[in-house]
Amino acid sequence: MKFGARIFKTGIAVTLSLYIAMLLNLEPVTFAAVSAVFAVQPSVYRSFQTILDQFQANIIGAIVAIVFTLAFGNEPFVIGLGAILIIAISIKLKMEKTIPLAVVTLILIMESSTDGNFFLFALSRLGIIMIGVLSSFVVNLLFLPPKHETKLFQKIITNTEYVTQWLRLIIRHDAEHIALKDDIQKLREEMIDTNNFYKLYKEERDYFKKNEYTKGRKLVVFRQMITTTEKAIAVLKNLHFHEQSILDLPEEMKELLREQIDYLTQFHDRTLLKYSGKVRHEPSEEFLEEIDKGEKALTEQLIVYSEKKRLNQEDWTELFQTIGLIIGYKDQLKHLDLLIDSLYTYHPEETSQIDK
Repeated sequence: MKFGARIFKTGIAVTLSLYIAMLLNLEPVTFAAVSAVFAVQPSVYRSFQTILDQFQANIIGAIVAIVFTLAFGNEPFVIGLGAILIIAISIKLKMEKTIPLAVVTLILIMESSTDGNFFLFALSRLGIIMIGVLSSFVVNLLFLPPKHETKLFQKIITNTEYVTQWLRLIIRHDAEHIALKDDIQKLREEMIDTNNFYKLYKEERDYFKKNEYTKGRKLVVFRQMITTTEKAIAVLKNLHFHEQSILDLPEEMKELLREQIDYLTQFHDRTLLKYSGKVRHEPSEEFLEEIDKGEKALTEQLIVYSEKKRLNQEDWTELFQTIGLIIGYKDQLKHLDLLIDSLYTYHPEETSQIDK
């Protein structure tokens, strides 16, 4: 069982909200704990956005609760109508994420009796709910924010290593079909997680103005890393789908495909090592020269083969698509290599920072 930072932050936020509610003699203290659970977020930025959204949601819930209770009482069907109205208002204001807490606020306020102290009671309930929201925000501020940059890069490295290993296997026809099919599906899911980490890193706010420009360049590099890995996955899926057709190609053409895939996967690994400071930040001229030669030889061989075999349109399109995806993979890699060189040209102090 693995415990992440968010799990610990939720526990601490719940504990803090309970102690504060007890200190202020607000009852029942469990309401503060419930709202604290709703408000815990994976980043400081999202926590700040959440506290703003939930403050508005609580105000809406409290106003509807007070108006409905004073006007119609607190019978169950009245509470239900109030919940419907809150949901409608939240959807209209595009605040769908805050609907649960707004409805909870409504219920907690309306379940009381309508005596002369109802207005103060409503404010007390609203206050105890906000204690939970504020407790979560304080916990997010006090705890060191998660290193989304490091997690993002590690995720990219893992996915890339996985893809390049499969590419080397399938181009040699050593890949086990069912295992590869399952892993392609897993890679799709991993790329969704990777994009979520990218969003979290993008949302992080630097406290120093001078770091904004550097982060902007890093965001471009990370976006390109993800795009390049997605392109590699597209090549893998294509080779997997057309494995038998590739097996039927002339030996010379299969050898060219193997060499090109080998160069591209090695180049891909090298670009990530370059970003992490484990490879010198110099233009990858030798790799690029070999890759360009391989591309030229591969396209020439495609033309010769198609003319010699007089391929029908379906076979030609299939083979052309495979070569096109490999060329697209190469173009994305070249662009990634260029972006990394540019990053460290203008920000040499960033070298190896990703591993610290």
